[in-house]
Amino acid sequence: MKVSELKEKSISELNKELISLLRVQFSLRMQLATQQLSDTSRMKIIRKDIARVKTIMTQKAS
Repeated sequence: MKVSELKEKSISELNKELISLLRVQFSLRMQLATQQLSDTSRMKIIRKDIARVKTIMTQKAS
């Protein structure tokens, strides 16, 4: 996910995006715990995407 795409979205769209990313992160954590996760690098990508969304939301709020 690119920052330019996130900057075009509204706060409500960013909230929806954040919720979906958190759900993906949760499912990946569960897969990791049960040793079903084959691509562990996906955890890092999702974590960075969550940070990007939160950063854009903070910038838009101020």
